[in-house]
Amino acid sequence: MKTSCLLVVNVIVCFFLVGSVISNDYKTFNKLSLPPTVTGPESAAFDLAGEGPYVTVAVSDGRILKWKGPVIGFVDFAYTSPTRTKELCDGTNDLVLGPICGRPVALSFNYRTSDLYITDAFFGLLVVGFNGGLATQISGGYKYLSGIDVESYTGNVYMTDASLTYDIRNMSQPGFKPDSTGRLLKYNPRTQRVVVLISGLAGVGGPAVSSDRKYVLVPEYANKKIQRYWLQGPKHSTNEVFMTGIGSPKNIKRAANDQEFWVAVEKQAQGLRVNGSAMVLQTVPLTKFVNKGVAVVQEMNDALFVGSSHADFVGVYTN
Repeated sequence: MKTSCLLVVNVIVCFFLVGSVISNDYKTFNKLSLPPTVTGPESAAFDLAGEGPYVTVAVSDGRILKWKGPVIGFVDFAYTSPTRTKELCDGTNDLVLGPICGRPVALSFNYRTSDLYITDAFFGLLVVGFNGGLATQISGGYKYLSGIDVESYTGNVYMTDASLTYDIRNMSQPGFKPDSTGRLLKYNPRTQRVVVLISGLAGVGGPAVSSDRKYVLVPEYANKKIQRYWLQGPKHSTNEVFMTGIGSPKNIKRAANDQEFWVAVEKQAQGLRVNGSAMVLQTVPLTKFVNKGVAVVQEMNDALFVGSSHADFVGVYTN
C-alpha cells in the first residue's frame, strides 16, 4: 500500500514538473508597431515607473524609442550621435551612416538614478537622463559593444564586447562567423574604469546579473551555451559553464521572480525561463518570430515583450 501511494505521488510530481516546462502560457499575442520604415527592436527596457518599453531600432537609425500607449504609439526618446539628423537617419539601415547616426544595441536602467545606459556599436557606452535627448558617451574605443545590464545597488555596469577583431560592418555580412575574442566587461561609475571579467567568448550576447547580485550570466550564441561569472562567494572572480544544449541564447533578462531569468533563444524562437540552478522552468514557443529570430524576451506586468532585429514591431505575449 505504501509503495503504491509513493508511486502515485511520484507520478503527480513528475506531471507537474513536465507541465511547467512544456507550458501553454502566453498564448495571446499583440503587436506594438514601430513607426513606418523602422525595424529592429533588439532591446527592450522599462523604467522604474513601469513605463515603456524603451527600444533600440534599426541598423543605423540611432534612436531609442519609447512606447506611450496605443493612441500615441512609439515616440523619440533619446539618440547617441551628436551629428545625427532626422532627415538623414530616421529609418535608415545603411551601415555607412553608422558613425553619423549611431547604432544603439542594448538598454538597461539604473533604477536608483533613473539613468538609461546604452551600448552603441559605434559610440561605446553612453548614458542619458530620464528626460532623454542626446546621450553622453562615458566609455569608447570598442569594436562592437553589444549587451548590457546595470546592477542598480552598486551602479556597476556589466556589458559585452562582441569582438576585438571585427567591427559591425564585418559582423553584418552574410555568412559571418563570430570569432572567440568576445568579452564580459564591468564599468565602475565611481572610478570610471572598465575591467575585463571574461575573455575568449564567441558570439557573446546580453548579460544579466542575478537578483541577489552574486553572479552574472553571459550567453554565447555561437557556442550555444551560457557562462556564469561569480561576483561574490567562494568562487568570486571565476567563471563556469552554466547551461548548454538550449539552442542559441542571444540575450538574458531577469524574470519577475527572484533568482530566475528569461533567455531569448534566437534561432529556435523560444523564451526559456530558467533558475539559478540551471533548470528550465518554462519553455514558451514564440511562434510569431519563427522566421525572424528572437533577440530579447523581457517580462513586465505578467507579459512577455519580445524583440527581433528583423521585425517592425515588439511582440507582446500574455495569458
